[in-house]
Amino acid sequence: MSTNEQAAAVWSGHVTDEEQPKAPIIIGVATGVGALLWLAPFMGLNSVLNPAKLAAIMGGAGAEVNNYLAMLGTLGAIVSTITTIIIGALTDITRSRLGRRTPWILAGSLLTAAVMVGLGLVNDRAHLWIFTVLWCLIQTFINMIVAPLIAVIADRTAPKHRGLISSVYAIGYIIGQYGGPVIGGFFMSDKNPGLVNTGYYALAVMMLLSGPVAAILMREKSSLGMPKKKFDGKVFADTFKFPTKGAADLYKALFGKMMINIAVTGFSVYQVFYLTSGMGADQSTAGKYISAMGVATMITAIIFAPLSGPVSDFLKTRKKLVAFSAVLTAIGTIIPFFYREPVSMVWYGVIAGIGAGIFFSVDQALNIEVLPNPENAAKDLGILNFANTGAQILAPVVGAILFNVLGGQYMPILPCLSVIALVGAVLVMMIKKVR
Repeated sequence: MSTNEQAAAVWSGHVTDEEQPKAPIIIGVATGVGALLWLAPFMGLNSVLNPAKLAAIMGGAGAEVNNYLAMLGTLGAIVSTITTIIIGALTDITRSRLGRRTPWILAGSLLTAAVMVGLGLVNDRAHLWIFTVLWCLIQTFINMIVAPLIAVIADRTAPKHRGLISSVYAIGYIIGQYGGPVIGGFFMSDKNPGLVNTGYYALAVMMLLSGPVAAILMREKSSLGMPKKKFDGKVFADTFKFPTKGAADLYKALFGKMMINIAVTGFSVYQVFYLTSGMGADQSTAGKYISAMGVATMITAIIFAPLSGPVSDFLKTRKKLVAFSAVLTAIGTIIPFFYREPVSMVWYGVIAGIGAGIFFSVDQALNIEVLPNPENAAKDLGILNFANTGAQILAPVVGAILFNVLGGQYMPILPCLSVIALVGAVLVMMIKKVR
């Protein structure tokens, strides 16, 4: 077998069960740690530090901050949607000594960290346009980490191990998802407002580590021996087009996941305001309960994540578990609406955390199994990532609309988010080719 043939075999885009008798645990660890180190800083900014900084700049929480957050989320997510697909496609055709994915992951961690420092330096209304530009740049650069990192699981995991490896990945993702706001909460203080800026710089250090740590652990092979593609019109179309043949389940998974993420993101984006405006807590108290909720969510999710993936492999079902996780999210989301005390946020964390543990560990396996062509894994997973970026667009917009329609109140948003999560469960159950 020639060098090119060997490289093509290594980079076939998938691994069969026969070729991989043992689970590639190191791939789960590499992608999980990488996810933790990029997602925690992002969530700390998006969920806690950005709302707190903008409220300080604009003179308090209210419609102006809501509208700006909605605009910021919309612009950033539009940029993210486009760049995820483009970057994912480019990694599929990248040829380098470090492999297809590693160069992008390394560059993305460095550039994103630099922009985060820039965000921390914006402290007045006159420079909000800079804040907006920098946030859009973050959405671009962070996808240089996200798109290739997820594709590594598809590249190097056999079908029978996907639930297990997705569970390992999910542990890191969950810690980042819910630990990020916990870290962000430590930098909220009525007595020292400038502490928020310190939070941006601290989280930038975590982001900077994400690429190198993931690259060292996964040790991607060189892709220089892979056949190079002449970048003509046909290759361009094949690389960047949205799949149509045999892709119905991909789009059901996409929109089902998006509905679930809208519910989660809608809760996360406004959690500061649920506590302050909805329940009357001050900033310091809100920060403490956000941290407590994050810990509760993280603990329950971490308990259920490593269990759910192997259970999914054993039962040979993905969509039923993902749909069940959406139901749990809906139940947790509505609790603070009926019990309007700060401690209700912790109860949300417990119940939604169980749902998150199931969702994050099984959903990634479901995503891989609805791909119409594994050779274009990074690009098609980038399309599926629109479920995340679409939620970033729609959750603040839906929240702002509901806030205005419901008489300037935050709490009635919660039942609406519960219904949206249930719609996501129904769409996931409509998937046909995955059990």
